[in-house]
Amino acid sequence: MFPYLSFRLGRILVVFLMTASCLSVAAQDTAATPNSKSELHLLYVATPGIRNYLEYGGHGVIVFDIDHAHRFVKRIPLAGLDEKGQPLNVKGVAAHAATKRLYVTTTRTLTCLDLVTEAILWEKPYPGGCDRLALSPDGKLIYLPSLEQGHWHVVDALSGEIIRRIETGAGAHNTIYGLDGKHAYLAGLASSKLRVASTDTHTITLEVGPFSSFVRPFTINGAGTLCFVNVNDLLGFEIGDLTTGKKLYRVEVQGYEKGPTKRHGCPSHGIGLTPDEKELWLTDAHNRRLHIFDATVTPPKQLKSITLADEPGWVTFGVDGRYAYSSTGEVLDTASHKVIARLKNEKGAEVQSEKLLEIDFIDGQPLRTGDQFGLGRVR
Repeated sequence: MFPYLSFRLGRILVVFLMTASCLSVAAQDTAATPNSKSELHLLYVATPGIRNYLEYGGHGVIVFDIDHAHRFVKRIPLAGLDEKGQPLNVKGVAAHAATKRLYVTTTRTLTCLDLVTEAILWEKPYPGGCDRLALSPDGKLIYLPSLEQGHWHVVDALSGEIIRRIETGAGAHNTIYGLDGKHAYLAGLASSKLRVASTDTHTITLEVGPFSSFVRPFTINGAGTLCFVNVNDLLGFEIGDLTTGKKLYRVEVQGYEKGPTKRHGCPSHGIGLTPDEKELWLTDAHNRRLHIFDATVTPPKQLKSITLADEPGWVTFGVDGRYAYSSTGEVLDTASHKVIARLKNEKGAEVQSEKLLEIDFIDGQPLRTGDQFGLGRVR
């Protein structure tokens, strides 16, 4: 009897240990999934992100908790001051999870911060100033436009050292790095063409357009085959083929008139694709609207419009596409197309910025990052 009982107890113990081991592994796997309770989804907003207007949030990088009604979390101090000690206009923001770096450009400088310690690792000025940067998917290179001058710098993202200078004469401004890392897209305020650079040779390999006027904000699809561009004097957008260089379509907003705007001098200054590329969102400053288009048809078809509290000059999306972020500081639910929150700083003042992106953390370490541009993510 006792040998048999000992055998039974032994088997029960083995089963118990195996079950405990499996539960432990399952718990570890759960901790590594995007839905883990230890995962934080944060919105990083660089200010002053509308010109040098400190009334829209002050100076620094303001962090919000996406999963808790976008409530204020903290403010990360920035450098970027002029000779009088006044903050310089923030021109762009980018981040990379693996390298644990956050980058912010002002009109003169590029600042690199550690995402974990939040310390400034370096801040450097560049000849001709700085504008809206683009970071490579592997976090190693930055395409850094000068401040509306004729050139871009290719910069080592870890050291900040200049690797190459690309001359275009285009009035360097908005810049996007393709998701495959093979191409960078360069738009200038003084050119009606969008330039495509090979990131292997750092040379211009294609010009897209000409479009009807100078190219302003733009976005691209995940496959890197189409660009959607704002241009001067158009309430709407135009579409270009990134493989042939041809302009394909012109889409004008219906039911609304153009009119004067407070900033940018451009009726539509801000455009983005939802990550699933089912919708295209377009800004309309004069009418204080976001216009939504069905992007599953060609050309995209106007669906509806959303009224905002101020003039929008930018729109982008969170990593999973649940939320859209207008530069007016309004957070919109992309499913219902409704405003569900307004960004407010530690003093309760409303925050507005055209330079923002989502950064997610797990157990205190960067996990994934979004982008300041509303890039399509379907590849």
